[in-house]
Amino acid sequence: MTAMSTRAKLGVVIASAVLLGGVAAGYVATAAETAPTPPPATGDQAVTLTSGPRLLAITDRHVSTVAAADPSGPRTVAGLECLRVYAAAGTGVCLKPETAWSYQMVVLDAALRETRTISVPGLPNRARVSASGRMVSWTTFVGGDSYTSSGFSTRTGILDTRSGATVASLEEFAITKDGRRYRHPDVNYWGVTFTADDNRFYATMSTGGKRYLVRGDVAARTVETMKENVECPSLSPDGTRLAFKEAVDADPVKGWRLSVLDLATMRVTATAETTSVDDQAAWLDGGTLAYTLRQDDGRPDVWSVPADGSGAPKLVIPGAESPSPLT
Repeated sequence: MTAMSTRAKLGVVIASAVLLGGVAAGYVATAAETAPTPPPATGDQAVTLTSGPRLLAITDRHVSTVAAADPSGPRTVAGLECLRVYAAAGTGVCLKPETAWSYQMVVLDAALRETRTISVPGLPNRARVSASGRMVSWTTFVGGDSYTSSGFSTRTGILDTRSGATVASLEEFAITKDGRRYRHPDVNYWGVTFTADDNRFYATMSTGGKRYLVRGDVAARTVETMKENVECPSLSPDGTRLAFKEAVDADPVKGWRLSVLDLATMRVTATAETTSVDDQAAWLDGGTLAYTLRQDDGRPDVWSVPADGSGAPKLVIPGAESPSPLT
């Protein structure tokens, strides 16, 4: 996999949608119209979110699971349609179509029953569940913000499934940037990942043409910047590292390098994946990352790579996307 193969170039074009939102809108809309007919569903009862040696993913826009020991083998596909999915501790989040041009964030129990539904603006982009299953987050692309030259921006929300408390948009939170209070109408967020206490989180914030890693506090409704050029963070199971996509030369048009940030030293380690990765990687375990790459025709595959920079990328689930381990 070369750094700028046709597959990588496609990923760059699509991924630049955070700054050039119209591209993302066109891509997702086209996918919704031209997605292949899903394989026959085996029944929602056959797909569960209970812990086990399995991987959760989306196959042809439908929730599916595979055995972790044989991810390229037989696949169980449910009737539930989702554009993004993630699960932890028996709780799932699904970003699903409501109509042809509207979407919902749906909280799922272990049996894929819908326990909470919220209509969300825009086009699905990211989704996460905290390790305990209590906290859920989602990001969508939206249009119409007057401050953006492209006409597109993002909305990121958080739901506490235990209390029902909802943050409709992280843009409501107070910001400390470089040690000072900060406020600007062009602020956008995406890619939340929760810590073990179900209160703090990490995410990406963009403002002034730059992207920052922020650390947030749900109870205090605050975020603070930590480091530039960190997008779509994903916290390791032990809470010590963040997998993220790093724009090459801080320019998303050049693509992204899947990397890992050590939170104690702030040292960045690039993984062996040199193809541009436009995804919020998932930790399959304490040392392995999973992520989606697209073929020349746009079809997705799930790949994995060691988090420490060693080894080589490996195809994990052909024809799938939005991976997460069922732990």
